[in-house]
Amino acid sequence: MTPAAGGHGWIRRPGTATRLAGFLAVLLAIVLGLTTFETERIFTSHSMATVSNDLTAQVRQYAGTVRSTAPTDLAARSVRYLSAQVLPKGDYLLVGLAGPVHLGSTGSGPLLADPTLQALLDRPPQTTSTDELTAGGMPLLVVVSPIRSGTRTLGTLVAAADLTGIRADQHRVVLVLAGEAVVALLAAVVAAYLLLRRLLRTVGRITAAADAAAQGELDRRLGDQGTDDEVGQLAATFDGMLDRLSAAIEAQRRLISDVSHQMRTPLTVARGHLEVMQRVGVEDPDEVRSTVQTVIDELDHMRNLVERLLMLGRVLEPDFLETHPVDLRAMVADTFEAAVVLAPRQWTRSEAPDVVIDVDADKLRGALLNLLDNAVKATGADDTIAIAATLEADGGVAISVDDSGPGLAPDQIAVALARFGRPEQAASGGSGLGLAIVAAVARAHGGTFALGSSPLGGCRATITIPPDRVRATLPVEMVGI
Repeated sequence: MTPAAGGHGWIRRPGTATRLAGFLAVLLAIVLGLTTFETERIFTSHSMATVSNDLTAQVRQYAGTVRSTAPTDLAARSVRYLSAQVLPKGDYLLVGLAGPVHLGSTGSGPLLADPTLQALLDRPPQTTSTDELTAGGMPLLVVVSPIRSGTRTLGTLVAAADLTGIRADQHRVVLVLAGEAVVALLAAVVAAYLLLRRLLRTVGRITAAADAAAQGELDRRLGDQGTDDEVGQLAATFDGMLDRLSAAIEAQRRLISDVSHQMRTPLTVARGHLEVMQRVGVEDPDEVRSTVQTVIDELDHMRNLVERLLMLGRVLEPDFLETHPVDLRAMVADTFEAAVVLAPRQWTRSEAPDVVIDVDADKLRGALLNLLDNAVKATGADDTIAIAATLEADGGVAISVDDSGPGLAPDQIAVALARFGRPEQAASGGSGLGLAIVAAVARAHGGTFALGSSPLGGCRATITIPPDRVRATLPVEMVGI
């Protein structure tokens, strides 16, 4: 809305659809106008060329007929020629001889009486010429040619054609073209306006939904637009973006709530011990050492928690992974050798496929060690822990860690995968973020992470690497682990 001139009232600014339709109307009007003008010009030019050729042919025919005629017999010969000649309707032949003698074909009386044509007949030209003029009350195209016998000019021949019919046809062509142009213009502008209104209506809903999302209302959706074109795809993409945004914000809220809950316990413990030490004094060195050690343990726990949270946060960054070609067999063997020193267990490893995977070796190895550490915590000295890598049917790679421990009940698997989740079977007091980090590393590589039952009787944890990260042969330059 903008103020009107003089400050009285308001003028509503035309919408985008109206402005674009107006611009299209102006552009089409110019194009159609130029097309109409050019078509009319071509039609007129072609018609005039046809008439001119016909008149020129009549002049040549007359000249060929009287070429060998004696000057004294020219008038009589011309009369016989004009009397016998059957001309198209609207065409006339006029002959002017010395005397002056004016002769004409049938129906040429009004033209012979016209002063303009009389002047042409009385003054023989030097060469043949073509011109347009008005005579006898009609528009004419005339071809004026000298009548010669040898080198002598004996008179003037005028071939004339009435242009009234051509002018009428020209006018009808212009009217038809203009009418078609107006219909095409209206149809194009109306269709464009309706399409623009539909498109901009969706854009307006997207704008409103985006504004609502900026205000914190993340439950508004555009819904199915009923089309599979770009507008429908835009709406579907926007709804998908809102879904992801809503999920991210909800995840952020849960994270803040979970972090607050997890941080509260060690802070409360540390504060409680410090308050106890403050009340009882510092005279007892053993009590002081015990309190300090407890506070340090709680601070270490919080530092470990923060580091793991930072790792989860970095998963969303585009440079989280630094991938290189890695020999799968070498990586599995190296990880196994690093794990066997964690605790005395019945460690086993199967031979991995001879392939190369494009992965972030450090992060994938860390995720596998996390799984092996969890297996150690869930088992005893007589239990078995196995690591294996296999090729999947789709060309991907599955790396699994099995143990013979108590395993997880089906209803506890979702708890274990959740952030800060601790299944009832888990006896350790970890942060509850280890499996969440493993799942995040797997997703960052485009793969998946799953928990299930193991053939050994305990739990199986499996990381899958997608086929597009698996090579069949070693590259020339292999980056080591």
